[in-house]
Amino acid sequence: MPEPQTPPAGPRRGRRIAAVSLGIALVCASTAAFLTVRDAPSAPTPDAAKAAGGAERRAANTFLRAPGSPMTVIAHRGASSAAPENTLVSDEVARRGGARWIENDVQPSRDGVPYVLHDTTVDRTTDGTGPIRGLTARQLDRLDAGSWFAPVFTGVRVPTLAAQLDDLRLRGGNLVLEIKGPHSRDEVARIVKEVRDHGMAGRVLVQSFDPEALRHTRALAPELPLGLLRDTLDPDPVAVAAELGLSAYNPAVGQLNAHPEAVGKLHAAGVAVMAWTVDTADRWKTLDSLGTDAIITNRPAELAGWNAAWAQGRQSGS
Repeated sequence: MPEPQTPPAGPRRGRRIAAVSLGIALVCASTAAFLTVRDAPSAPTPDAAKAAGGAERRAANTFLRAPGSPMTVIAHRGASSAAPENTLVSDEVARRGGARWIENDVQPSRDGVPYVLHDTTVDRTTDGTGPIRGLTARQLDRLDAGSWFAPVFTGVRVPTLAAQLDDLRLRGGNLVLEIKGPHSRDEVARIVKEVRDHGMAGRVLVQSFDPEALRHTRALAPELPLGLLRDTLDPDPVAVAAELGLSAYNPAVGQLNAHPEAVGKLHAAGVAVMAWTVDTADRWKTLDSLGTDAIITNRPAELAGWNAAWAQGRQSGS
């Protein structure tokens, strides 16, 4: 996804200090491990049939928020406010902070290996330079992806998708996997193969801004749920969701503020709504009131804590 409205880096020095103070207690105990180990009636009318179909889709879509439950926490690039984004350490900090879902980006190296990286180049988040698609797996494996964030993370690597899937499978967690930018059918097929080979098909949702990448995924792996990322709300999100076979429609938070009615319409069609990228309690409260199913955030521990207070408040009736 694009950079969040409140980026986790910048001003870099102040942000690093805040990030380290938040994440250092969680990370120090696990960083070394990461560096070394690498769930006969009459026929219905058309309206009744449509309503029944919507009910079936809602029942089948586990990404929809159950009545009385809090919004799902999805850690944006891991716990990216507390650890270097899109790394296994960031994923671990997010897990320890209470996030059951990790959101990360995937792109291929020059030799076709899927890596977890957001930008089209490695310049911002590693000690290297150049486009990821111009670097081989061997070159990417040598890069330091942690020291830019804070010295304690020196030596953290850019993970392959395979390494991330292994980490989630062994340590726990689920993945919202963004196919970053246009991908060929063969490139999507390699991603699908990794997910299947690691036994993670039941724990991955694939999302993208690119509808064609989602079409490739659906054709290659109909068992994988899909989410469409949007900067701007489509004129008819329900129709788009139906055409692409979406489990989730994932708009920028500002679009839901401008079009709150979209949540109910998508829910009626059996489609979940995941908003991005949202880092403040006032916005969490607004999205909660709209019925938003999940929030993608740079601050998963804080959102998990907010959810806990929300649940406690419901139980006490306050």
